[in-house]
Amino acid sequence: MNKHDATTGPSDVQQITLRGPAELADALPYLMGFHPNDSVVMVALHGGRGRFGGRLRLGIPKDPEEWAPVADQLAQSLVAGSERRESRPDAIVVFLCQDPVEGESAPQAMERLRPLAQRLRTACGALDVPVLEALCISDGRYWSYCCPDARCCPAEGNPLALPGTTVMAAAAAYAGVQVRGSLRDMEARLTPWESVAAQEQELALDSAGAVLVSRILDVDGRGEVARETLRLARELMERLGSAPAALPVEADSSDDGLIAHGEAAAVILGLQDRETRDRAAEWMEGREAETALRLWRALARRCVGPYVEHAAAPLTLAGWVSWSSGDEAAARVALGLALRADPDYTFAQLLHQACNQGLDPETLRRCLRGERVLRDGTGGDTAAGQRGGGRAERRNKPRPGRAPAGKRRGGTAHRRAPGGASRPAPVAGRAGDTRPLGQRGVRSRD
Repeated sequence: MNKHDATTGPSDVQQITLRGPAELADALPYLMGFHPNDSVVMVALHGGRGRFGGRLRLGIPKDPEEWAPVADQLAQSLVAGSERRESRPDAIVVFLCQDPVEGESAPQAMERLRPLAQRLRTACGALDVPVLEALCISDGRYWSYCCPDARCCPAEGNPLALPGTTVMAAAAAYAGVQVRGSLRDMEARLTPWESVAAQEQELALDSAGAVLVSRILDVDGRGEVARETLRLARELMERLGSAPAALPVEADSSDDGLIAHGEAAAVILGLQDRETRDRAAEWMEGREAETALRLWRALARRCVGPYVEHAAAPLTLAGWVSWSSGDEAAARVALGLALRADPDYTFAQLLHQACNQGLDPETLRRCLRGERVLRDGTGGDTAAGQRGGGRAERRNKPRPGRAPAGKRRGGTAHRRAPGGASRPAPVAGRAGDTRPLGQRGVRSRD
C-alpha cells in the first residue's frame, strides 16, 4: 500500500490528513458531495502534503477506444484549470468508480478498467504531473493500481470502511457536509420520464410545437412567445411555491402533479430561444431561486422521447441556479446532463467549465442583476420580449426550421469532457447565434 498524506483544505482552516488508499477511498463521496458511480474522478494535489485542489468527474466511456483521447483531455483540463485557478498541480489522484456488469465479479471489473487507469497515468505523466494514487472502487471494495504488494492490496480488494466510522466522516458531520446518495440518484431527478405519462407529454410537445414554431420564426411573434413563456413560468413557480410541503421522497412527483402537460410543453419550447432562457436565468437568488430550481428540474423530466435535446435549456438553468445557490455538486450533475443532451450547448459548456474551475458565480449574478435593472428598473418580467426581443431580432434571427410534425432522431450524445470552452462563465449568456435543430422546432444551442 502506498503511504502518503493528503489534506482536505487550505492551510488557514482546519485540515484533515488522509493516509493511504483506504482513507482516500472513504473521502471521495465527501469531496464530491455524492457517490460518483460509473465515473472517472481526478483530483489535483498541491504542495508537499498534497492539499486537495480542483477536481473533475466524467462518466466512464463505454467504448475502450475512447479511453486514450478522453484521458488526454481530462489530464489537460485538470492541469490547465488548476493553473488558471491557483497553481500547477504537484500530483493527481485518480478514482475509477464502477460496479460490475452482469456476469462480472468486482475483481474482474477492476481488471477491465486497468487499461483506463494506465491511460490516465500516462496522460498525466506526459504533462509532468505524476499520479500519486489510482484507485478502483467497485461493489463496496477498493483496489490500488499503483501498489504491487499483495499483502496490503490483495487481488480480491479491501472492503470500504463502514459509513460514518472514519475520521473523514466525523469531520464532515462536524462541518455540516452531507453526502446526497449516489450520482445515479441525483441524475434520476433530472432524467426524462419513461412512464405512460411520457407518451401524453410527447403529444403535448408535438401540439405545442406545431403552433409555437411558426410564431417564433415570425419577427413579431417571437417577442410575444417570449412574454408568454416567462409569464407562464412565473405562474408555475408561484404554484410550486404555494403548494403544501411534501416529504423529500415525494417532492418531485408532487411537483410533477402540479404542472399540466400543455403548460410544460409551452415553457420547454419557449426556453429554446436564447433570449428567453437568459431572462429566466435571472431567477437565481432567494426564494425565487428555490422555486425556479424545482421548475427547471420538473421541465427536464418532461423532455421525453425525441425531445431529449430540448432538456439542455432547463438542465442548464438548473445547473446555474444550483451553482448560484452554492450547491456545486448538484450544479455539476445538471450541467453534465445538459452536455449529454446536447454537447454543443454553449451556455452549459461555459458554466460547466467555470464551475469546475472554482470560479465565483457572483460575477455572472452581477451581470444578470444589471440586465434586470437596465431593462425596466424594477426587475419585473412583464416587459419580456420588448427590449430583449428587439435585440434578438437583430442579432439572433433564427433560420427557417423544418416542419415540427416529423420525428427527428432521438439522441443520446457522447459526453464531453469539461473544459471544452475557451471563455469563463460571466459572458456565457450572450454568445452565439440561434440555430434550428431537427424537426421539432427552433432551438438555440447557446
